[in-house]
Amino acid sequence: MEIKALGYELTVCKLDRFDSDIVKNGFYFLSQTDEELSLVCETVNAPANTTAREDGWKAFRIEGVLDFSLVGILAPIAALLTKAKIGIFAVSTYNTDYILVRKDNFDKALDLLKNNGYTVVR
Repeated sequence: MEIKALGYELTVCKLDRFDSDIVKNGFYFLSQTDEELSLVCETVNAPANTTAREDGWKAFRIEGVLDFSLVGILAPIAALLTKAKIGIFAVSTYNTDYILVRKDNFDKALDLLKNNGYTVVR
């Protein structure tokens, strides 16, 4: 399986309201539930009006389009990183999964995946 490292820093934040200006160019995930409004975005595009904010994340994605019938894609990656005491923040799109780790663990996480049979593209 191929893993693609993304080359920018990310921020995970909570917002109190939606403002269309927050969906700027670049990478972002916006989610709303009955409990919260969350945004994952490139740090350079993070809004100033957050109610909570965590900077210092980097991400990689599982390359290709993953069919919904596939099982066990994310779990082995999470297990490897958990064993190495690397926390994750995972988000999914229609096509694939993205795994965020703290930037100080990013290279360690990619090396671990590479050493366990994953193809890592930087």
